[in-house]
Amino acid sequence: MHITSAGRSDVGVIRSGNEDSFRMIPDRGIFVVADGMGGHAAGEVASDMAVHIVADEIHSLKGLTDQQVADRMRAAIRTANGQIFQRTLTEHDKRGMGTTVTALTLFSTRFLIGQVGDSRAYLLRDGKLSQLTKDHSYVQEQVDAGYLTPEQARTHPYSNVITRCVGANSDVMPDIYTGAVRTRDVFLLASDGLTGMLEDYQLAELLSPDRMPEDEVDALIGEANRHGGLDNITAIIVRVDSIDSPPEDDVTTQQNPAGRR
Repeated sequence: MHITSAGRSDVGVIRSGNEDSFRMIPDRGIFVVADGMGGHAAGEVASDMAVHIVADEIHSLKGLTDQQVADRMRAAIRTANGQIFQRTLTEHDKRGMGTTVTALTLFSTRFLIGQVGDSRAYLLRDGKLSQLTKDHSYVQEQVDAGYLTPEQARTHPYSNVITRCVGANSDVMPDIYTGAVRTRDVFLLASDGLTGMLEDYQLAELLSPDRMPEDEVDALIGEANRHGGLDNITAIIVRVDSIDSPPEDDVTTQQNPAGRR
């Protein structure tokens, strides 16, 4: 598989510090976005730990099956969770810190995503943008229960409250999403500083397999800042330029019950 990728994190318009982190290892097909929380720089610590631990623990996926990659992803995120949680117990100024994690791996002709929190992964395919992940958030639970519409959820006062994160408890179980990769697919990983500022149709307008990912990242962050830039903004874009063999056509989800840790 041959890809082109780019990533960037921006403090936004309102915040004085950046608690988002990201890491890209293109030659291994590993991409991670994390949005930290906890204040007093603790959120920055949690997100930075998460992206480095997860990427290092995934390491190499060569020759692994879907199930083995899923197991590797779960173990990587749980390892990050354990190390972050341990620091909340031993360092007074780190109490209460945690982070989202959304990690994408590309291997053979497949993709796999591990996710905890409300940072998102999207796929642009044949001109259509699809959200691959489901937020672990209060408003998403309300939408699922039929109490809120997706439109109401976007502007709800509790829209930033997440129900699952990395580091808040002794263990966490990520949701896993897998599927086949096609040539000209474009993947977007983003913190809610981007998705909270721009509607999906606005994201779709700025994404195209014909544009360079670096230009698209800059355009997305610029547009989010023009819409208010209320939070830190992080985006990674991965464009699939070619694959080595025809892929299967499926996307599957292995979700865990909300709140299970």
